Amino acid sequence: MKQFFNLFRYEMRTLLFSPASYITATLFLALMALIYLLIIENYNHSPHQTLPSTEFFRLFWIPVFFIVPLLTMKSFAEENRLGTLETLLTTPVTPIAVVLGKFLSIYIFYIAMWCITLFYPLIIEYLLPHKSISHSLISSASIIGGFAFIALSGTLYISIGLFTSSLTRSQLVAGMFSFTLLFIALVGGRILLDSSFIENNLMKSLNIPIDYLQTFQHLEDFTLGIIDTRAFFFYLGNSALILGLTSLIIEYKA
Repeated sequence: MKQFFNLFRYEMRTLLFSPASYITATLFLALMALIYLLIIENYNHSPHQTLPSTEFFRLFWIPVFFIVPLLTMKSFAEENRLGTLETLLTTPVTPIAVVLGKFLSIYIFYIAMWCITLFYPLIIEYLLPHKSISHSLISSASIIGGFAFIALSGTLYISIGLFTSSLTRSQLVAGMFSFTLLFIALVGGRILLDSSFIENNLMKSLNIPIDYLQTFQHLEDFTLGIIDTRAFFFYLGNSALILGLTSLIIEYKA
């Protein structure tokens, strides 16, 4: 346990003192600020049936596709390239501790970036009062549910990023592979349901498990205050599985 916390502190320091982390955070915050402004501008010109916060969270996939690979692609790929991972594993530390240390540090950084977006309504109201929206359109239930989904789903997406980084020595390859797997995780279930593949009677039994993979439906449920425990099993269970596979790969390469 002591080794884990030492690794975690080291990884946090590495993230906090890395210029790449601040570039990534700046890109994320600028992108989400632009998205928020466009949503507010749209709501100021026409009525909508959904809350602005719900529309904001519906676009969570945009930073997931780009920010998660940027945060995770260097984690193991760079250490594999430099050979520092093998040196680290010669010390009394387990592969799973190494994986969890990197996972927790990146996860905290990822959630911290999302938490900053909570201040967007206040910033807009102060800097651009003519563009601010009515406080009646700011629903705490939608915001809490949306952030709960972001925090829950983030465990899976970051796990995927770490897994792809452990497979290669190239950050570029890790980033591209991570983008591909994230795309499959986010929209794969929707594509399968919309395809003619499962219209066959033999495949109709797959409707329920495939429907269980509907990421955007999970988001809709959370923003409406519907907390389905199956989503927790899905994201946390798969995260644990992927992190376990990552630790096995690290141990094998060592």
